[in-house]
Amino acid sequence: MTQSNPLDQKRGLFQRLFGSDSAAAEPVAPVTEPLSWWQRLKGGLQRSSQALGQGISDLLTKKRLDAQTLQDFEDVLIRADLGITVSERIIAALKREKFDRDVEAADIEHVLVNEIKNVLDPVAKPLAIDTTKKPFVILMAGVNGAGKTTTIGKLTAKFKAEGHKILLVAGDTFRAAAIEQLQVWGARNDVEVMSRPQGADAAGLAFDAMTRARTDNFDLVMIDTAGRLQNRTELMQELEKIVRVIKKCDAEAPHASLLVLDATVGQNALSQVELFRKSAGISGLIMTKLDGTARGGILVALAQAQQIPIHFIGVGEGIDDLEPFTADDFARALTQRV
Repeated sequence: MTQSNPLDQKRGLFQRLFGSDSAAAEPVAPVTEPLSWWQRLKGGLQRSSQALGQGISDLLTKKRLDAQTLQDFEDVLIRADLGITVSERIIAALKREKFDRDVEAADIEHVLVNEIKNVLDPVAKPLAIDTTKKPFVILMAGVNGAGKTTTIGKLTAKFKAEGHKILLVAGDTFRAAAIEQLQVWGARNDVEVMSRPQGADAAGLAFDAMTRARTDNFDLVMIDTAGRLQNRTELMQELEKIVRVIKKCDAEAPHASLLVLDATVGQNALSQVELFRKSAGISGLIMTKLDGTARGGILVALAQAQQIPIHFIGVGEGIDDLEPFTADDFARALTQRV
């Protein structure tokens, strides 16, 4: 009788427990580190920075910065949606510091970053939740497709992590899908969502939500509203009605009225801010979808024209792809390929 080799017995036991030697020897995929916000921001603004950088690189075929090159630079900046006023400001700085001198791309980048940062610094303000105002009420507005409801979900995650007790209000009663979407975000964040059937009065829901928030001691109320076009007078009037009803419960509310803007609309964002500001007293901006456009410069034009706080920007669909806005990071990311 042939005796089995002890080594073969161990090998056979190993194979029965863990599979074949070849399977055990398969390489394991390395665990990748999640991208930092700076990496996501740079990636999100890549299309915008490439458009700006390529236009400037094409002009630097000659070293000396003369009048014609400055004029061509200004055209590039305007096409990048930075706006006429900001473009003129940058050109003035280039003329003051570099005119009739030999320049490199790095010289242009330095001036661009500084001037863009100077425009953005006054409006780069965090959204502060005043805990002495209870509940602190945030009204969310914006046109259809701007990403408003998704933005509410992302903000909810941030505010809950800070320890706030939050009530979400599904005030977009025109669309059943919007109500369901907010309910999904509520479940995902484990926060309560107050809603009514499709077609219900949104202002009445807001009033009930304010009463409920006071009774049950909520810290924060976030009210979604129907996506509406800024040129539809009757819809803007309804938004005004919601604001009036909220003020009946608390004369200081809403404590923050935030307009969610889609970066892909470019210059149209300027008229959106102007009209929503009149109807809802917009106090701050959130810009989304910066990763889906080469028109990220519109944020700079907005800052110059409207002088309204910019609280958050979004560069993706993930829950962590919405972060507080900082002037320095944005200016550097927008000009990274210059």
